[in-house]
Amino acid sequence: MVHPASERLQQNAERIMQLWEERAREEISASLHHDSLILQNSLPEYLNFLVTELSTTIDRTSARIDADKVESDRIGRKHGRERAGYADYSITQLIFEYHILRQVVFQVLEEEAPLTPRERDIIISSIEQAVNDAATQFSETLSEIQELFMVTLTHDLKNPLNVVRMGTQLVLRRFERGDTHFDVTARMIGALDRLDVMIQNLLDASRLRAGQSLNLTFVNCDLEQLIQEVIEDLNFAYEDRFVLLSDGAIETCCSRKELRRVIENIATNAVKYGAPHTPITLTLRHNATSIHITIHNEGQPISPEAQAILFQQFRRTKTAGEQKGWGLGLFLAKSLVEAHQGTIEVESAEDKGTSFIIKLPILSAETTQPQQN
Repeated sequence: MVHPASERLQQNAERIMQLWEERAREEISASLHHDSLILQNSLPEYLNFLVTELSTTIDRTSARIDADKVESDRIGRKHGRERAGYADYSITQLIFEYHILRQVVFQVLEEEAPLTPRERDIIISSIEQAVNDAATQFSETLSEIQELFMVTLTHDLKNPLNVVRMGTQLVLRRFERGDTHFDVTARMIGALDRLDVMIQNLLDASRLRAGQSLNLTFVNCDLEQLIQEVIEDLNFAYEDRFVLLSDGAIETCCSRKELRRVIENIATNAVKYGAPHTPITLTLRHNATSIHITIHNEGQPISPEAQAILFQQFRRTKTAGEQKGWGLGLFLAKSLVEAHQGTIEVESAEDKGTSFIIKLPILSAETTQPQQN
């Protein structure tokens, strides 16, 4: 004997989809941009699946239950994947589509007779699972689309940027230090370098938000030499404001490029937000197992409230004022330090200035192996 609710659903599936579409077009703005076939996409498949869920003639063996779960996941994920491909759809609208579908299904099925508690539970549970599957796939697909966009964007931007940088460096060689043209050209190169960093920050932030890890290559590195190189470059740009205090050479295994990026980011922040024309001190201390790199600047302290959001992405403190930026630098610095199994913290107080303290373990090639991707 065919189950009455299952039979009513099968007989009224087309009408349910028609009523659902009418309501969707009234209540979901993104639906107005798509024809019926695109708008309904996998939902008729889902109604067919729900027909079997309500049926009492199917033997619910463990194998059948597992097969039904796979099919439910497939249909829900198909709907989520298709919706993520449309720029006008949000995850909120996706979820609301299922809420409308549930209301329409109850409305149509109860026109002839009330549903039993068991039948209502089956429908509610099934739609909730479909919502979860669709929303999960929507988020995953959106992350994939965003990652592809960021990779393509950064690749397309870096090529002309490199051409401009190379040309500007050739022009710089024609002038002597102290020449007005030399200073202007050097500033142009500095601006190009900052633009390059901003592009890379956007790409890395996109990857981290998508739950991916950053690709780091670890090599043996003398941190004192690395910091000295950073200081030489910064002193060229900022008129010898940077000073290094060091215990001496210290070898560790690290991603040289990314650790340099962390130090440069915090050091240039010290220039932007610290007291002008005062020294900025980089201190390197180490013992048998750990390394401390401290970057200190004079100036107004960072308030406790600002410190609480300092390492969050796209958050900028009120003290940032007119300084340009996207609020990604410290978020990425923290992520990169943590990829080295380290920590970063800030100490800031009146009359003491601000210190960013990077604490790293001394790593060998073996201990960094899991960090490589």
